[in-house]
Amino acid sequence: MPRLRRYARAMLGDRVAADDLVQDTLERGWSRVSQWRSGSDLRAWLFSIMHNLRVDQLRRGVLPTHSLDEDACAVPTRATQTDQLEVKDLESALRQLPDEQRAVLLLVALEEMGYAEIAVALDIPIGTVMSRLSRGRERLRQIMDGRQPGANLRVVR
Repeated sequence: MPRLRRYARAMLGDRVAADDLVQDTLERGWSRVSQWRSGSDLRAWLFSIMHNLRVDQLRRGVLPTHSLDEDACAVPTRATQTDQLEVKDLESALRQLPDEQRAVLLLVALEEMGYAEIAVALDIPIGTVMSRLSRGRERLRQIMDGRQPGANLRVVR
């Protein structure tokens, strides 16, 4: 459950929405536990459920909500200002990545999942996982270096 929460928070950027997504994931997993194949990776199965729920949320176009609870508004502070700025820069850069690249990048870097586990969780081929990871890392590098990633198009006459 902590890994699901960490991934959801990194993906959504909102603690309350992430906790809701984790709860929905666990609820769906529990109600469909008979569909889980014994001997297969439970973690990958739950991440797959979470990914599909998130895709469904995006398709529905749910309006973002904000909690009015004072405790929810308290932002944890980092030890130094530069750390906080770097984290915000990284978070902003991650938000600029396409959802497909961000999901793969977070599963590799944050959840330390293998390519095969990610392929199962996102229901995509391993080659697609590797290409999305490569493109996502390069694009993230460009954004963090202050260069806007553009299309590599050539003029053909």
